[in-house]
Amino acid sequence: MINWNLKPGPRPAVTGPVVVVVMDGVGLGPRDAGDAVALARTPVLDTLMAHGCLPLAAHGKAVGLPSDDDMGNSEVGHNALGAGRVFAQGASLVEDALASGCLFGSTWRWLIDGGTLHLLGLLSDGNVHSHERHLHALIRGAARDGVKRVRVHALLDGRDVPEQSALIYVDRLEKVLAEVRAAGCDAQVASGGGRMVVTMDRYEADWAMVARGWALHVRGAGPRFPSLRAAIEAARAAHPGLSDQYMPGFVIADEAGPVGPILAGDGVCLFNFRGDRAIEISRAFSDDILTAFDRGPLPSVRFAGIMQYDGDLLLPRRYLVEPPAIERTLGEYLARNQVPQYACSETQKFGHVTFFWNGNRSGHFDAAYEVYEEVPSDRVTFDERPWMKAAEITDATLNALKSGRFRHARINYPNGDMVGHTGNLGATIVAMEALDLALGRLLAGIAELGGVALVTADHGNADEMFQHKKDGSLDREANGHPKVRTSHTLNPVPLCLFDPRGQVKARLAATVPQPRLSNIAATVLELLGFLAPEDYESSLLAPLD
Repeated sequence: MINWNLKPGPRPAVTGPVVVVVMDGVGLGPRDAGDAVALARTPVLDTLMAHGCLPLAAHGKAVGLPSDDDMGNSEVGHNALGAGRVFAQGASLVEDALASGCLFGSTWRWLIDGGTLHLLGLLSDGNVHSHERHLHALIRGAARDGVKRVRVHALLDGRDVPEQSALIYVDRLEKVLAEVRAAGCDAQVASGGGRMVVTMDRYEADWAMVARGWALHVRGAGPRFPSLRAAIEAARAAHPGLSDQYMPGFVIADEAGPVGPILAGDGVCLFNFRGDRAIEISRAFSDDILTAFDRGPLPSVRFAGIMQYDGDLLLPRRYLVEPPAIERTLGEYLARNQVPQYACSETQKFGHVTFFWNGNRSGHFDAAYEVYEEVPSDRVTFDERPWMKAAEITDATLNALKSGRFRHARINYPNGDMVGHTGNLGATIVAMEALDLALGRLLAGIAELGGVALVTADHGNADEMFQHKKDGSLDREANGHPKVRTSHTLNPVPLCLFDPRGQVKARLAATVPQPRLSNIAATVLELLGFLAPEDYESSLLAPLD
């Protein structure tokens, strides 16, 4: 039996509302020519940071992702903010879903209810983008569930694993394919190529990679070989020392032609679990209109990812592994202790301050103590309206707080993330300035009400609008222009305490070795006068003297 009663905390409760402001996609960037956060005129945010800003980790293991090379995202970020703890995401979830069998649920049955099942992804055990174990399990699952024809489109690694290790994975894959063929399933490799040559582009840096992959996987158009091993050996003979990641694309064919082009009625599963290099090929299969390259006639296929790679874009819409099971969130504790709370954002991020904040749970815990308000987003490209609905979110929140009803509020300003994703630096600078203007009005209202605010973000995006090389310098096109980046970043995010009346009598402090998003829930509870549950990560308020 869960004890929902919150105990009194170490300090008196703030007299007014305690508000969490999530500036979506606003990280602490390099402060260079591509940092829209630094380039924008943001006097309110600048003043907050000058009075003390605690950097928070918002990516990788700090939000439950497999490695610190993994960018954070809005979904896992809001999970961590609302849960007060870190829950496993990504590869760990796939492993759990395979072990429990829930991976082979309704989406799987939908995926295999048709023609050939195509499995596309990185053939590797690097466990950064994929793991061969997951592919083997999908092949065996297909055979077990009566699929008659399976085709594998194998991307070669040589980046997260030794440079010329591909044949190790090929031999293991061929054993699994032979095993299911013996059981009556026609299973073969159909196409492939090196991950830095075909299919796995990211940040829209080189859509030609995706176009090459599309030709190989979907059209069966490319250099032909009788087997995956033969393709690799031929490439190595022609280019001694060639790293697997740069292996030229190939198609497996027999006397009748390519053995596995993707056709209408087929099912396609992208088995990479990491999102950055899965988004563009997912768009190629999912977008009704795609201008990045000429796909030709788009085959009507069932497409699913092993995960959902972008919750903002709902990409893809179907996926095999559900988000983590998260319970005892901040929102539920407050509702059960009859603490009125308010959540607000515009449509683009409304689900993040409700569904994801509440542990991937729809609806209210107790509608008597919760109000959720959605401001409808404009249906335009966001660089056309970079101010988005920051003003309207501020109006709605101030009206709610002035009612005197709510002790806690959480809001999300989507500007930095949604405009940042367009890659338009100028528009993103405007987005940040619009956000700052709204933030100034909001904080003034909170001050009048005797409240405090925790101003933070869920991950970076607007802070790095150009790509960087490993040495930190800008990566440039052949014409000298910086390469545009449209993805999230690995940068930390700010946490600022706005306490205009000095009620808290404390500063933010790194009370743990690596402060992160999941520390914010306990901090909110302490400001409200409560002690956080024992398994919550600690508050970031410095202890009282």
